[in-house]
Amino acid sequence: MSQSENKKTLSLPKRKPASHSNADKTPKVTSKSKPVKKGSTSNKNEDSSSKFKSTSKPNAKKTANKPANAGSYKQNKNKSGFKGKNGQKGFKDSKKQSKPSGLHPRNQHTGRYDFSLLVKALPELAEHLIKNPSGEDTVNFSDPVAVKLLNKALLAHHYGVKHWDIPVGYLCPPIPGRADYIHRVADLLNSECEDGLYPHKSVKAFDVGVGANCIYPIIGATEYNWKFTGSDVDPLSIKAANFIAESNPTLKGKIRCKLQHSEDFIFKGIIAHNERYDVTICNPPFHSSLEEAEKGSQRKIDNLAANRAKKSGQATANFDRSKLDSNKLGKNKFGKNAAPMTNKEQPISGKPVLNFGGQKSELWCEGGEAEFVSKMARESRKFSTQVLWFTTLLSKKDNVEILRKELDRQQVKQVKVVEMSQGQKVSRFVAWTFMDKQQRQEWIKLK
Repeated sequence: MSQSENKKTLSLPKRKPASHSNADKTPKVTSKSKPVKKGSTSNKNEDSSSKFKSTSKPNAKKTANKPANAGSYKQNKNKSGFKGKNGQKGFKDSKKQSKPSGLHPRNQHTGRYDFSLLVKALPELAEHLIKNPSGEDTVNFSDPVAVKLLNKALLAHHYGVKHWDIPVGYLCPPIPGRADYIHRVADLLNSECEDGLYPHKSVKAFDVGVGANCIYPIIGATEYNWKFTGSDVDPLSIKAANFIAESNPTLKGKIRCKLQHSEDFIFKGIIAHNERYDVTICNPPFHSSLEEAEKGSQRKIDNLAANRAKKSGQATANFDRSKLDSNKLGKNKFGKNAAPMTNKEQPISGKPVLNFGGQKSELWCEGGEAEFVSKMARESRKFSTQVLWFTTLLSKKDNVEILRKELDRQQVKQVKVVEMSQGQKVSRFVAWTFMDKQQRQEWIKLK
């Protein structure tokens, strides 16, 4: 995929020297996100419409888990936008609320997984289905093979990505939360337009640290037709991500991934002088050392076991690890074992191997999350006229204030903090721009 060149430039005023004494020039941060009214979509055809329906079984009496008018974003000719109940526009008149209320209404993963449809998309998943205490189908989320197959089924069924694989030991992320980030970033862009309809088909997005799984570009490209550039410091991650992009017709021409040759830079070396991006996204490494990452992995393993024990009423919760040896996936396109490490491949040291894996660049870096995003903020100033909105996830709430202070020093024009929730887990992303409202409107007119 080639990055389109745009020779038109914005008339940006020269930055004035920083003045910390002038309080009214300090960017205002809000922890409130703008929710989107629930809406519905016009289906392309009978097959594609099924992914927006409730994930509960068709004959089930209970419909509490049914997504309320969830669907993908579509721009029709009369620009009516993403309509909610009573035909109202879903973006323009939305009111602020202080706390997130579950997954985004356009998130396809609202409600329980419909395993009958997922098994139809990937029959191999059937071998790993188990029953929860309520007698419903699920998978053992402590089993890395089951988690990986679940992801493959979700990507095949919901996003039309039939060929997806990652090298052994690489991050296999939970998809619903990743999708929420993309949908709420789409809302951020929509908020720039009075009619709530940003020109998504012309969006250029940049994923910092794309990883071998290529999840964010997959969701952005299939849900909004965004064109993605992804970067990573790990060569195998770039090879894997590019293979995914080139192997699926739904992704061809929409995703390219480039190796970042220096860990000292985030944007430099990737963003060319003639390139412009509507948004950057990032899921930064959040640990500061390998030891801290391993402790975090062990905590998650313990929490999964405790949660299973609580739901089943048992004192302990174990799973049949022999399945890891009997369900090998053979070799993948990268010359590595396709399945995560089996019992025979476990490290002798006994260090925890998390169900969704992760490499150094995916899980930890010197200084941890706070230092990484602070460096990103400092470097973003050099690309202030080439990027409309910079964004990054923050797993630690305390790091919001650290990043905000750094952004104050960089004299950004606006900062937004958007909270997201999935069950009891609350996360957030921070967005900032060096352009004022008028300059952002000029940017949109040039698209």
